[in-house]
Formats: sequence, C-alpha cells, structure tokens
Amino acid sequence: MKKDTILARCEAQGLRMTGQRRVIARVLEGCTDHPDVEEIYNRAAEVDPKISLATVYRTVKLFEETSILERHEFGDGRARYEDADREHHDHLFDIQSGEVIEFVDPEIEALQEKIAAKLGYKLRGHKLELYGTPIKRKD
Repeated sequence: MKKDTILARCEAQGLRMTGQRRVIARVLEGCTDHPDVEEIYNRAAEVDPKISLATVYRTVKLFEETSILERHEFGDGRARYEDADREHHDHLFDIQSGEVIEFVDPEIEALQEKIAAKLGYKLRGHKLELYGTPIKRKD
C-alpha cells in the first residue's frame, strides 16, 4: 500500500513543483506498468502538449535521485521506472515481449531470509529479477 502520492512526497522533500512536474507526477501516479521515459513523455504530452521530452528526462532523473522513483534495467536497453513507495514485489521480465510481470512468492521470501541467516546476516532488503521466455504449449 502506498503511503503517499508521488506529488505529496515531492512536496514533502521540498522539490519545486512546476505545473509540468505536477503533470509528470500525476502521470506516474496512474502507472500500473513500468514505463520508460518516452512512454512517460507520451502520456504527459496527452495532458500538456507543451511539455518537452527534455523536461520529462530531467524530472524523472530528479525523482529517481530523491528516491521517489525506482529505476529498473531489464537488459532491453530501456530504463524503466516505477513508484519507489510500493509494496514489495519481484519482477519476471519476458525477454520476447518486453512485458514486466510483478509477483510475490512467500517461499522465495522465506528462502532469502533463511540464506541470509545461514550466512550470518539479517536481511534488510533485496531485489529479484527473473528473465524468461514463455513456455510453448502444445494444444
């Protein structure tokens, strides 16, 4: 569950929120996928046609630097972003389609804790990214 909106977190961090930054924050708030900067730009330009790609790049970089956005590199040459203040989840990247599938698996979570403890550590966080292709089904 998100604690606050992206806009509220920007304001809480004292970021100067121009009209265009507000548009970008609202666009990001509505994302259910993992868009790259060009996808964010296209969505923002639908709201404000005067917004530039450079503005979106600068704003996304600022949001990333202030831990409002989390950046993901899935090996397809595109940096993708999601709200950093989301419930924990892992990712499966479909290397054929580029689709990013979010999942949570209690067994994986428990195993990671067990491995950390076995090595003498208390796990404070992790990031798991799986890469795969769909299994062809014979019908």
